[in-house]
Amino acid sequence: MTFGESIKTCFSKYATFEGRASLSEFWWFYLFQLIVNLAIGWIPFIGWIVSLGFLIPNLAVGVRRLHDTGRSGLNYLWVFLPLIGSILLLIYLIGESDVDNKWGPKPMD
Repeated sequence: MTFGESIKTCFSKYATFEGRASLSEFWWFYLFQLIVNLAIGWIPFIGWIVSLGFLIPNLAVGVRRLHDTGRSGLNYLWVFLPLIGSILLLIYLIGESDVDNKWGPKPMD
């Protein structure tokens, strides 16, 4: 999946927590979000609104990414455990899945 396709997919599935997200879809969207936040984040009110706008699609693509690795979306809650939880979640998110699972067929990269 390309950078543009990833952004389009994540915003078209704004609050879709079902299904799967490929590794490239997740990381391209994360990069886009990082770039936008760095560019606009220094403007206090606008940066806050933009970050808030990214909240739901960020959670949705994260949950779909966990589904792609064969894990429940509830594993996203590890982020609330300081340091260790974030490291564990990162390990889960970078995992790859080559097979169909209960959340659907393997997504196309």
